[in-house]
Amino acid sequence: MQRLFAITWLTWKAAFRFKLFLVVAVLLLASVIGLPVLIKDDGTARGFTQILLTYTLSTVTGLLGLSTLWLACGTLARDIEECQMQMVAVKPIARWQIWLGKWLGIMSLNAALLALAGLSIYGLLQWRASRLPADQQSVLRNEVLVARGSAKPPGVDKEIDSATEQALKERLKNTRVDRADLTEVRKQIREQVKADYQLVPPAYTKRWVIDLGLAKNYLRDRPLYLRIKFNSADKSPSGTFGGVWAVGVPQKTALWRSDIMSLAPDTFHEFPIDPNLFDENGVLTVQFFNGNDTALLFPLDEGIEVLYREGGFGLNFVRGLGIIFCWMSLLAALGLASASFLSFPVAAFCAIGALTLVFASGTMANAVSEGTIANYDAEKGTKGSSPADVVVIPTFRAVLKLISLARDFSPIDSLSTGRSVTWEQLGLAFAQVVGLLSGSLSAFGIFVFSRRELATAQGTQ
Repeated sequence: MQRLFAITWLTWKAAFRFKLFLVVAVLLLASVIGLPVLIKDDGTARGFTQILLTYTLSTVTGLLGLSTLWLACGTLARDIEECQMQMVAVKPIARWQIWLGKWLGIMSLNAALLALAGLSIYGLLQWRASRLPADQQSVLRNEVLVARGSAKPPGVDKEIDSATEQALKERLKNTRVDRADLTEVRKQIREQVKADYQLVPPAYTKRWVIDLGLAKNYLRDRPLYLRIKFNSADKSPSGTFGGVWAVGVPQKTALWRSDIMSLAPDTFHEFPIDPNLFDENGVLTVQFFNGNDTALLFPLDEGIEVLYREGGFGLNFVRGLGIIFCWMSLLAALGLASASFLSFPVAAFCAIGALTLVFASGTMANAVSEGTIANYDAEKGTKGSSPADVVVIPTFRAVLKLISLARDFSPIDSLSTGRSVTWEQLGLAFAQVVGLLSGSLSAFGIFVFSRRELATAQGTQ
C-alpha cells in the first residue's frame, strides 16, 4: 500500500504541476454559480431545480469527464515520453502497482473535485430554495427535494408478442408475404397490437392496475402522486384535452375522483391523489375517462406511474454523486489503458473516439432496429441492404450492450425530478461500471503496460 500511495501522491503532484486541479476547480465553481444566473427559471419549483440540478450536474459531469480523460492519458504517456517512468520502473515496485497507483490518484482527485462541486450545488440549492414563494417551497419539499419511489402497471410484452404472432398467422393465411419482408410485416403488426394497449378511444374508460409491492407497508396515510403522459394525433383548438381520473375500487377501497382536467399532450403531468386508495394487497386501481372527440395514447413505458416518498434529498443526492463517480472510474481506466501502449496525442484521440461512440449510440440503435446501415424508407417500410451489414450490425449490437451497462443509470434526471436513487442502483452501478467495465479495461491496461519495453519507447538515434 505504501508503494501505491507513493504513486498516488506523484499523480496529485502532476495534477498540480499541470495546474489541472486548480483550473478544473475554478471551472466547476464557475458553472455551479454562473449557470443559474445566466439561465433564468420560470419561478416554479420544478423550473428552479431543472436549471440548478440538471444543467449544473451535467456541466460538472462533462468537465470532470474531459479532465479525467486528459489527465489519465497524460500522466502515464507523458511520464514514459519524458523518461520519468524509466526511473520509477527500476525501483522495487511492480508495473501493476504503478498503473493502479495512477488510477487511485486520478480517482482521489475526482473525489475531491466532485465533493467540492456537490457541496456547492447543495448549498446553492438550499439558499435559492429559501427565496421561492411559500407555495413553491411546499412543492419543492414534497415533490422535488425528496427521494421518491415509483410503481408502474405490469408489462404486457408477452401479451403483445402472443397477439402479434396470432395476427401474423392470420395474415399469412390470406396474403402471401415474401420471406425477406416477413420481419418488417411482423414489426408493423406488433406496432398495431401495441397501439391497442395504449389507446383510449373517445368516450371510453381505460383501467390500470398497479401493484405497490412492499411499499404498501409504509404508505398508509401518506399522499401519493400520479405522473402521466399522453399523445394525440389530432390537435384541439385550446391545445389541451379534458379527462376525468378516478382511483380506487367501490366497496373495497377508499375512492378518489378528480374534476375534469384539461391537460396538454406530449408532456408530463403530475398531481396528488388521496392516501389509502390501495387495497389490502397493495394494489392501486386507476381509471381514466376520455371525454374528447379524439383518441389519446398513453405510452406503455411512461404513460402512467405512481410516485411516493421514500426518503430525504440529502442522502439521495450523495447516492447520485456516487453513480457519477463510478462513471469517472470508467473514464480513468479508459485513458490509462490507452496510454499504456500509445503516445499522449494518440491515446487521447482513441479515448475521445471511444467516448464518441456513447453519443452515437442512438444512431447505432436505429441501425440495429432497421437491420441495415443502408437507406431506410420509413413511409414505404422498405430498406436497402449492404454487404457490411453482416459484420456491422452484430458489432453495433455488442457495442450497445456494453454502453447500456453504464448508461442504464440516470442520476441527474432522477435528482431533478425527485426520484429515488436507491442503494441497489448504486451497488449495481459499482458492480457494472467499476467492477466489470473499469476492471476489464484495467486488466487490459496493466497487461499491456507490464509487457511494454520502456527503454525503447523513445526509439534510437
